Amino acid sequence: MRNNYWIIILTMFTALVLTAMPYPDWVAPWRPAWVVMVVIYWSMALPQRVSIGTAWVMGILLDVLQGSLLGQHAVGLAMVAFVTAKLHLQIRQYPLYQQSVVIGLLVAFYLCNLVWVNGIIGRPPQSWAFLTPVVTSMLLWPWLFVILRDIRRRARVS
Repeated sequence: MRNNYWIIILTMFTALVLTAMPYPDWVAPWRPAWVVMVVIYWSMALPQRVSIGTAWVMGILLDVLQGSLLGQHAVGLAMVAFVTAKLHLQIRQYPLYQQSVVIGLLVAFYLCNLVWVNGIIGRPPQSWAFLTPVVTSMLLWPWLFVILRDIRRRARVS
């Protein structure tokens, strides 16, 4: 049996690249939570291999990439990975449209955690626009799920 752990690393690196990619000003607020969605997928598909530790490392990389408070994204991603790993059997049974709702809730939980930390350090949000990635993440989830599932099956990631 092949493990192909490098596939997981490659998909997470791709999520980091998509997060760092510049968007036009009018699209930037709608940027999907790529890293969160990829961490959720792998925590749901292989919770014994990708869970809190991997999410923490991805969060630290995201903190460094975005120049935010070190540990801010790491804590949020670790909490999302924990919830996903705990509920992975239930979430996997849902049809994709219901999974999208769960993903939206998890992304909202993650973003609210970021806003909470920013509020503590004196940078509260200017408006509710910080939640716009929830919508795009929910809309993109079915396609991302199908693509990552196909990659996982073809590469026999286990």
